[in-house]
This record gives sequence, C-alpha cells and structure tokens, in this order.
Amino acid sequence: MSGDRSIDWATLRAPDLAAFEVLADAAFANLPLAFRRLCAGLVIHVEDFPDDETLTEMACESEFDLLGLFRGIGLAQGGEIATGQMPNQVWLYRRPLLDYWAEHDESLGHLVTHVLVHEIGHHFGLSDDDMQAIEAQGIEGASDA
Repeated sequence: MSGDRSIDWATLRAPDLAAFEVLADAAFANLPLAFRRLCAGLVIHVEDFPDDETLTEMACESEFDLLGLFRGIGLAQGGEIATGQMPNQVWLYRRPLLDYWAEHDESLGHLVTHVLVHEIGHHFGLSDDDMQAIEAQGIEGASDA
C-alpha cells in the first residue's frame, strides 16, 4: 500500500450513527434516478440494533441477525400512500452491518448499498437480477474513499 493511502488503524474508530446516516444518504443518492423516483418519500433510518418487537416479529435468534428492514407499501402492493399512512421506511442496523463487514471482504459503502437496494427492491417486487443491476450502478457511482 502506498504511503499516501495508508490508514492509521491504531486511531481509526467505527463509524457512529451520524456517520452511518451520511453513508446511507450517499448510497441512496448514487442509485439510478429511475430507482430513486420509485422511492419518493422514502425515509431511511439508522439504528444500532432492531428493537425487541422487530426481532420477535422477524424471528431473529440474535440482535445481529438483521442488517436492514423495509416497512411500507411498495409498488408490488399498489404503491399509493394514503392520507395518514406512514411513509415507506428502511432501517439500516449499524452494529450488525459492522459485524458483517468485519467478517467479509467488501467495502462498508458496498455493503450499505447492497442492503439498502435489497430492502427496497424485494418489497417493490424486483428480481435479484434487477437489484444486482441497480446495485452495480449505485456502487459504480459511489466513491470508496
């Protein structure tokens, strides 16, 4: 590794919730415009872990089992948001994502984009191939720096 790209691992800290929100916002902003338009009004939340109710509902064995979650009405279910209805929302769970990242060979930006696209995409009825193409476009537009 060249000297100008070296990282001082001794002082580096894991990204906090605020840094993760910036990472998630950047990942979303780098997705193709057509995909983002399908997500009008989408709210992205970053939490350390899913709450107990979510863990029970999703039958998780551990608080580290869930990387992200989509809640809302997607295009596959009609897509229209009615008055008084909560907006479509995605939760990204920081600690499980960091744990997964530490054990796999991919950038954190790639992982966040992957989870974000899949949480939105499955609910919208997109195929795995569709999501892979969207994810590739978003990752190509993002910087790993």
